[in-house]
Amino acid sequence: MNTPDADGLLAEQLLRLTRRVHRIQKRQLELCGLAITPAQSRLLRTLAHYSSPPRMADLAERLEVVPRAVTTLVDGLEASGRVRRVPDPTNRRVIRIELTDDGRQALRELRGARRAAAEDILAPLTDDQRKVLGGLLNTLVDGVGAVEEPKDRC
Repeated sequence: MNTPDADGLLAEQLLRLTRRVHRIQKRQLELCGLAITPAQSRLLRTLAHYSSPPRMADLAERLEVVPRAVTTLVDGLEASGRVRRVPDPTNRRVIRIELTDDGRQALRELRGARRAAAEDILAPLTDDQRKVLGGLLNTLVDGVGAVEEPKDRC
């Protein structure tokens, strides 16, 4: 049976692991000369999942942030040439966001940095341990048995 202290320790370990992944990924990106924030990285990855350029409101909803936050991210990515604003072909008042060739190249470099970070972190694990970890992480990510609303524990 899990005690609150044991669950707290697990939560702390997950947070420390996440920070480690980010540090290693950031180092890899710096080696590639790619200056990009984690939030910009997330926006680029999200853009790549759309079959046609989305509206900023669509991005804000998907990223679960306020629209103003997306505007700031798009401004930075547009200034670096990684995305561009394009008019909607059916409604000129609507602006859509699309990846540029530089944005697609940045995504390739980001994927490489993520793979290198994962290789570094997972290096001490055997293949069997990696499979077990993958299954456990899938369970946590999918939220099997989780309640959507957080419990008030204050």
